[in-house]
Amino acid sequence: MKYTVITGASSGIGYESALAFAAKGKNLIIVARRVDKLEELQAKIKELHPELDVVVVTSDLSVTEQAYELYNNLKNYQIETWINNAGLGEGAMVVDQNLTKVETMLRVNIESLTILSTLYVRDYANVEGTQLINVSSALGYIIAIGTVAYSASKYYVSAFTEGLAKELELKGAHLKAKVLAPAITETDFIKVSNDVEDYQYENNIPKYHTAQQMAGFMVNLYESNETVGIVDSEYNFKLTAPIYPTIS
Repeated sequence: MKYTVITGASSGIGYESALAFAAKGKNLIIVARRVDKLEELQAKIKELHPELDVVVVTSDLSVTEQAYELYNNLKNYQIETWINNAGLGEGAMVVDQNLTKVETMLRVNIESLTILSTLYVRDYANVEGTQLINVSSALGYIIAIGTVAYSASKYYVSAFTEGLAKELELKGAHLKAKVLAPAITETDFIKVSNDVEDYQYENNIPKYHTAQQMAGFMVNLYESNETVGIVDSEYNFKLTAPIYPTIS
């Protein structure tokens, strides 16, 4: 039995991606901090697709040791696809940003993502049909003033994953590494990033995607032969070859 792992599955893009991959007949391991939200998602998927196995795992990826524990606890599962979707933001100028919040963001966006990617690649590089999908951002390809630290963390995700994809290609590996780069998506992300209780997308942002739309783009990337799925400045989703130049 093969599984798709999705981190940050308790809400937003991760939640909708779990539903989208379940619709494709994929058994799931859904990961987040909030067990109640994961169990709600598990029940919903089981109602829609009773034939699937849905495993709930709680993990706080802002604690580096828990990234190792998460991976080691899943050693007995055959993992076909690993999706590092968990991520945090910080919506402030550098001079004003909350450093404690930034440290937490860097641990989730960079440290845990790198650990989980590396461990998965070590075990599955030569397994046919496997994929690693890391969720970056359109801001991982253009610097966003007012959220520079977040943008820089997503530059890392994009560069790391594109470089990994090239290394795997050069080694003749079966595993494919891919980057999903969303633009503004209707989730709780802005509320958490800016420490606000409520945020109305339709009243503040002229263009954005829903989490369900972005989950559809995730599936499109999964089913494609391209390395990057990115939302451009016109809010069109495009599948493309790696964007960063590489040297070897």
